[in-house]
Amino acid sequence: MAMSFNSPRKVATAHAVTDLLATHGVDTRDDLCAWLDDQPHRALLRTVRGVGAKSVDYVGNLVGRSQVAVDVHLRAFATQAGLSDLRYEQLRAAYEEAATLLGHDQSGLEHAVWRHQSQTA
Repeated sequence: MAMSFNSPRKVATAHAVTDLLATHGVDTRDDLCAWLDDQPHRALLRTVRGVGAKSVDYVGNLVGRSQVAVDVHLRAFATQAGLSDLRYEQLRAAYEEAATLLGHDQSGLEHAVWRHQSQTA
């Protein structure tokens, strides 16, 4: 089973995303990875109800892009570090910069912070 949703809203979101991608000729993982390179495509994906910046970034990670998808765990970690007032894009940029400075893969740093925070929550 690829996905198990208990919420009709999540099912509707998954269908809407699938329909949008099919309409734009996105058939494969590689198609989606390339499609996400175009900022207007990322914005178009966000027009689907239930899809926000984090969802778009997370989908990017699923198709092999190394990026940070800021969720509640990453936001909590940043708040503990005194970065509570940053918008999503600013916080993502801060994590990306930290990964670069530390010589880590962006998604690897994201996962390490997520894992740490999920164990302390």
